[in-house]
Amino acid sequence: MSEESNQRLVIAISSRALFDLEASHKVYIEQGVEAYWQYQIDHENEVLEPGGAYRLVTKLLGLNGMGEPRDRVEVILLSRNSADTGLRIFNSITHYELPITRAVFTSGASPFRYVEPFAADLFLSNDPSDVGETLNAGYAAATILPSSVGNDARETEKLVMAFDGDAVLFSDEAERIYKQKGLDAFTESEVASAKHPLPGGPFKNVLAAIHAIQSDFPPDQSPIRTALVTARAAPAHERVIRTLRAWNIRIDEAVFLGGLDKGEFLQKLGADIFFDDQQGHCESASKHVPTGHVPHGVSNE
Repeated sequence: MSEESNQRLVIAISSRALFDLEASHKVYIEQGVEAYWQYQIDHENEVLEPGGAYRLVTKLLGLNGMGEPRDRVEVILLSRNSADTGLRIFNSITHYELPITRAVFTSGASPFRYVEPFAADLFLSNDPSDVGETLNAGYAAATILPSSVGNDARETEKLVMAFDGDAVLFSDEAERIYKQKGLDAFTESEVASAKHPLPGGPFKNVLAAIHAIQSDFPPDQSPIRTALVTARAAPAHERVIRTLRAWNIRIDEAVFLGGLDKGEFLQKLGADIFFDDQQGHCESASKHVPTGHVPHGVSNE
């Protein structure tokens, strides 16, 4: 959480991440800007279906109604739509009674440059180029993947956020050793460095902000659960645990999979969102839970 946001968690989100705009986006791709503009005007009063990050947004905004303080989270719309075509977006926001009041419509230009003045902690978008620019500027960002997973309330009203470790919560220094020298060298290095905390990755501050919100509640009454879901296995687990301890950040669940597929574990976890740096892991996870690809680190070079 940044000081500029008065200790709120500020999430910037694109219209395509918040709502399902695939039909109109197809018109834009196949027929161009003018046809897209007309399509949105013609369908202005038709409510959009929820998009990949809708459930996450509704649960985050729901935290504002739980005791004091009452303004823990703000969601800001950053859209490539024009103000004209964006009217349909705001009509849908009104329909779903989402308390989103701040927005930028850029008429096709990248909106990532507004992440900084809004002091956003995280930017969620369907546009990989916007996400990449945001990460390069030093802010957390993820590309929301298409998913057939519904946007119902799931099994629990709690918000469940899951994160990969290397290149997401942590730097990619350990993952670079794995990529360059193999599993044995990676394990040897992590055992030797077990007592030396890993540097933070792009989502360290997001996790810290979530932890700060959790701290407003007794541990057994927190409306948020966090999870680390990593391909690491023992003995490479110790450095991760000691890193979180050094950061003074609580994580509710830690899943060390030793290379197993993450999808079914995330489904059992009931994750409302999962963030991972590797495209293959994300595509697998998106079959089970809403997923954001973080194009950061050695796996994306």
